[in-house]
Amino acid sequence: MTTSLFAAAAADLTIERIRALTARPEQVESLTLEFKREYSKSLVTTIAAMANTYGGMILVGINDKVEPGTERVVGVDAQDTIDKIASGCREKFDPPWEPAFIPVPFDDGTGRSVVVVRVDANVAPRPLLIDLKAPVRLSGQNSTADRDRLLKLAREEPSAGVLPMGQNVMSPNLDRDTKGNPTADFILRTGINLPVGEAGAWRPLSERSVAALAQALNNSAFPAALQTLGHSSYSASTGFRQHGYNRSRTARLVYRALSTSAVPHPVEAVVTVALPEVYGSSTAATATVIIDVISRVRRYAETLDSVGRPGEEYRYPVPNLLDLLEGMLKTTADPKVVAEIARVTDIDPALAAQPRELHLVADRHVKDLLHSDGLQEIPDAGASAGGVFRANPALDLRDAADRQEQVDDWLRQLGLDAGLTGMENLVEGYRAAVRSRS
Repeated sequence: MTTSLFAAAAADLTIERIRALTARPEQVESLTLEFKREYSKSLVTTIAAMANTYGGMILVGINDKVEPGTERVVGVDAQDTIDKIASGCREKFDPPWEPAFIPVPFDDGTGRSVVVVRVDANVAPRPLLIDLKAPVRLSGQNSTADRDRLLKLAREEPSAGVLPMGQNVMSPNLDRDTKGNPTADFILRTGINLPVGEAGAWRPLSERSVAALAQALNNSAFPAALQTLGHSSYSASTGFRQHGYNRSRTARLVYRALSTSAVPHPVEAVVTVALPEVYGSSTAATATVIIDVISRVRRYAETLDSVGRPGEEYRYPVPNLLDLLEGMLKTTADPKVVAEIARVTDIDPALAAQPRELHLVADRHVKDLLHSDGLQEIPDAGASAGGVFRANPALDLRDAADRQEQVDDWLRQLGLDAGLTGMENLVEGYRAAVRSRS
């Protein structure tokens, strides 16, 4: 939730969201998050430490000591607190710099607020010194950069990209046969960029860590979502395991549905983890985790027709896509999956951001892929064979309601790009039916 609050617009920062963050039993101070009851001189040091490391947030007006019966969100006088922090930054920092301040008022008329201090390491001058020393963050505490780290900070290119709040991944391509024809109905892609820890910058991928990530994926919501996408077209799968082109710094975990038709894999998913190949670069090292879903269910259905089971041309039901997207997003926010990704890249799990893009590339117009029940074509809207759909960075994908909101928005964007209306009603009807069954 830290990254979602960091990226949220100021208007989306509410006291309800602050209270929800602090109420989470697993939410503790980390490399990128700290709570302060009120202003103190150490707060300025924490700002510098975050600026010199991965950036982050400081919430002022939050009890950092959790005891039974103690109010967690206590608030402060916003203007007085901001003035003190800004004054401390001007007096202490070399070169002069101050972070962004966002007062989040209480809703009870008391006039108190939580002050959100956003430290963006991409815009801060690095190294940011206090008394000729560069504070850094280590395991949720402040320390001082040693000589090697100080030199690395000084050699960085401007805007080297420290904490990747905007996760951009390359658009995928459909594989083609020898005649140039696509071999799949569509491919969906999402992913994240991650910083890399000290050891992750040079060591090869650990086989044990990659195996643990595969196990976490197999125990996540992803396989069930893939089964739903397959529309009961298969009953067996390989599960996620290493397959194909793997190198010392790259691993591909592949899930494959199994069938006996001419289309042996109606559904396939590929999770690729790639650590940067260059060690010692002056720019920030970035790892990538790419999640691809390749579907051939339409092609599989055509093979059934060819062996004496004629029927309508297969089209994907929107509820199946809804379940797929929710399963993908739930998996990327699954604490066990996140922990294994963090272990592979040698970072604190708090630095594992959430995906903010969805790519779709289809072999035909999207409207010709979707089942038309409940959908209507928009006159003169044109057609699309895919697109790039942006996420709302203020949403926390660990939260079921936020995750549903993001999926609904992506499906709405998909419908509009395809020149179709009625997606909202179709999705809400499906959700209502699911709720009534439960």
